[in-house]
Amino acid sequence: MDLSIIIVNWNSVDYLRRCLESIYRQTTNLEFEVMVIDNASFDGSEELIRAEFPEVKFIQSTENIGFARANNLGFQHSTGEALLFLNPDTEVRSSAINELFTSLHSVPDAGAIGGKLLNSDGSLQISCIQPFPTILNQMFDLEWLQVRFPRLKIWGIRPLFLDRGVPEEVDVVSGACLMVKRSVFEMIGTFSTDYFMYSEDVELCYKIRQAGWKVYHTGKAEIVHHGGASAKEHPVDALEDVLTREARYQFMAKTRGTGYARLYKFSVVPVSLVRLACAFTLSSLNIISRSKNEFANSRKKWTKILRWSLGMEGWVQAMRPDGRPAVRQT
Repeated sequence: MDLSIIIVNWNSVDYLRRCLESIYRQTTNLEFEVMVIDNASFDGSEELIRAEFPEVKFIQSTENIGFARANNLGFQHSTGEALLFLNPDTEVRSSAINELFTSLHSVPDAGAIGGKLLNSDGSLQISCIQPFPTILNQMFDLEWLQVRFPRLKIWGIRPLFLDRGVPEEVDVVSGACLMVKRSVFEMIGTFSTDYFMYSEDVELCYKIRQAGWKVYHTGKAEIVHHGGASAKEHPVDALEDVLTREARYQFMAKTRGTGYARLYKFSVVPVSLVRLACAFTLSSLNIISRSKNEFANSRKKWTKILRWSLGMEGWVQAMRPDGRPAVRQT
């Protein structure tokens, strides 16, 4: 088997149908298998696959075991020489999977590769490649700055704006669409299960590079990632924003030491205060044309992040042994 495509599903059955349709429609001249692991959402994905995609291997998890564990479970049932970890809310464009597979095997030192992710409206999703997180690049992690100065090394996104027609070396490619050689995945010990969600792809790419391989990005492989679009007009509880920063904290502690990780957490305090001040000021002065919901969401998000940085989001520290938050605050 050339390729195993592993999709972890959670309440995404409508997206999943489109994802599977695009895979089978666009992927040719490859012997591949597809497996879907449902993370205890019981959203009708099993019925969908039985009725419309009987060739897909379906694995039902009776509990939400998280992104890393679910992908590792899929890997245990796979046979492909390469593995493609793909989000259910993606759609494959043209020969994207073939491009990823060809590039992965044509570059001798490539351990993993990712493609160009697009939002639902076709705009570029710059988070499809990232630098390894540091205190500095996290303090200035503003998309407004990134899109205006994309070639600065601090962002790690310069390859997105190059058009040299060859795979470009990067630090990290998004776990929404990540292809890795099976031998490399086995060598580095699969996805780390220290995270329930977020930063699993970051650590995977880090381990690949530590093992002497490289991570690449190719702009020839385009994949629409619907979940990457910003839902600015919808209420948010900021849970994901807190978990993202907690995962970055964990990654820094593992790779740079607890002292560095604590300094990162401390650095989030002034950043949060500045972002809150900006949100209140811009909202009251109507300097820019944004809705009240956008400003309210921003204030809620950065209040939660500030509370986390001050150790006031207790549920983050009270993690269950299986990796899930013991309490979900709202």
